[in-house]
Amino acid sequence: MDLLIEKNPGWVRIVLNRPAVKNALNTALLAALAEALSALSQDESCRAVVLCGAGGHFAAGADVTEIEGKSSAEGAVDPRKTHWAAIRAFPKPLIAAVEGFALGGGFELALMADVMVLGPTAQLGLPETNLGLIPGAGGGQRLLALAGRARATRMVLSGEIIDAATAENWGIAAYRAEDALAFGDDLAQRFSRRAPLALAAAKTALVASEAALAFDVERGVFEALLDSTDKAEGIRAFREKRKPEFKGK
Repeated sequence: MDLLIEKNPGWVRIVLNRPAVKNALNTALLAALAEALSALSQDESCRAVVLCGAGGHFAAGADVTEIEGKSSAEGAVDPRKTHWAAIRAFPKPLIAAVEGFALGGGFELALMADVMVLGPTAQLGLPETNLGLIPGAGGGQRLLALAGRARATRMVLSGEIIDAATAENWGIAAYRAEDALAFGDDLAQRFSRRAPLALAAAKTALVASEAALAFDVERGVFEALLDSTDKAEGIRAFREKRKPEFKGK
């Protein structure tokens, strides 16, 4: 199974389970995650969720095989948008326990969590410009809010990948731990003992400042890039393990 759900008293651990591709987020996996979180939002026995990845990585990005042939028209009606919205709408504390790669869509997923815990091997980045694209699930906006304009611009324009210590120093992660999953599990247990209505209300208040218009703009320009020659070249170069030759078309 691509998604494992492990129930514990008061909290749940969800494991992205595609280790052969470093848990790349294809549409099926995103759909399963969105469905699981939607169900848990109605489950009174679940008061917090820990999200992690199997095989030493959180998620190395989107599945490029799905993006390669996708047009802007297809992007506009992409079911992934509905899945991302369902993940964002999860009303309970969501903890991302990150080891290894959290890149592209994987980093965007971690940024949707309320608390990010990083292990020693964590590597974070939004390298979509290497493929002739940009972050398409709101990652640029969330990174901007957490790290500030200078650092968000630095990461998005350059595709730079940063380590756990840098991410903590920049305010992107709440915690750094020797064992991210164990630390995340402990946090979930602690959250599960707190007042659930208060936690939900606090989460609502904390995310209320997110600017919907900015997210829509980011998604719109992402979809437009799907038709570009540069996007086709970027993904082709990625597959061929060479540097892309972008033409600005």
